[in-house]
Amino acid sequence: MDNQSDDFMPCPEDRFTFGLWTVGNRGRDPFGHETRPPIDPVESVRRLAELGAYGVAFHDDDLIPPGSSTAEREQILKRFRAALDDTGMRVPMATTNLFSHPVFKDGAFTANDPTVRRYALAKTIDAIDLGAELGAQTYVLWGGREGVECDAAKDVPAALDCYAEAVNAICEYIRDRGYELEVAIEPKPNEPRGDLFLPTVGHALAFINELDHPEMVGLNPEFAHETMSGLSFHHAVAQTLWHDKLFHIDLNAQRIGRYDQDFRFGSEGIRDAFYLVKLLEEAEWDGVRHFDAHAYRTESAEGVWEFARGCMRTYLVLREKAQRFAADSDIQEALAVAKVDGLTERTLVDGPTPESFAALRAEKFDLDALAAYGYGHERLDQLVTELLMGIR
Repeated sequence: MDNQSDDFMPCPEDRFTFGLWTVGNRGRDPFGHETRPPIDPVESVRRLAELGAYGVAFHDDDLIPPGSSTAEREQILKRFRAALDDTGMRVPMATTNLFSHPVFKDGAFTANDPTVRRYALAKTIDAIDLGAELGAQTYVLWGGREGVECDAAKDVPAALDCYAEAVNAICEYIRDRGYELEVAIEPKPNEPRGDLFLPTVGHALAFINELDHPEMVGLNPEFAHETMSGLSFHHAVAQTLWHDKLFHIDLNAQRIGRYDQDFRFGSEGIRDAFYLVKLLEEAEWDGVRHFDAHAYRTESAEGVWEFARGCMRTYLVLREKAQRFAADSDIQEALAVAKVDGLTERTLVDGPTPESFAALRAEKFDLDALAAYGYGHERLDQLVTELLMGIR
């Protein structure tokens, strides 16, 4: 800590949040058991507050162990609320675990068995009550088991009907209870199923348009999930913003084509991370910056807090790089050569009118000159590389 600049020390005003399941991850992977002891959610709240975080999120099962009695639930909530009050930490988001229990092996909202679907919905509305009780404003739906390995066993259009039925029911429940909650769908292409429904931001946006209350439903895109399939996360977030559907965001790191790694933010894909931070800051997006990642399996319990600190510091470093990008005269000159500002001009100044079409047909285009123009992308890209390498 001694050699870390105070310029990159997080504070609650930065609005950084972590899931209880992130710092609480014990290092288990498909080939090995846990390497760390469990962490009490109250301890997570206190340690994250000491690091400068703004809040925490949770699955229902992260906070209230399955099978807890009413008295046990109240005791857990009493301790948790006291920790929130003592530290000033918030709970901006909550979600439901619809993937761990074997009952969900064929899906939750899209399970072939309607009894399983009813249980999934009952579990979800109970968890919505819990989230609302603790002040959550966003409810995330990750369909971790909503998918298929054996295509013959799943009627996909019918499954999507069931998915929509569940989300519509959730929205009606929120409206009926008068909760100030919005719903965010979290897309993912694969894993733990062979193929998941709503695999990308584009699929989820199209799905939302078919719902009864599309105004209540947006997205929770995740860095790793778009990157797994070789897509650009910052492009996905940009389109989500363009649709005014960025309700929440999950930040982590991922190598293309690998399993869902959930590495510390910025530890992989630093360029895409930079452009993402630049996008969010320039858009003045007012949502929380949520880290859905976990420490390497090699870490001790204390290493978990180094991981959490690192996620926040990297975001702050990249935010400062984005500010330098805007102030760097060479970069601004290169942006002018690339004609970046041209995208802010309308193609048809007066819109698509008969007069505009007539003027368009009358316009003379010097194709040779247009084709010969060099946009200077090599220089611009190198300048960004040098910025990220710390020599500008």
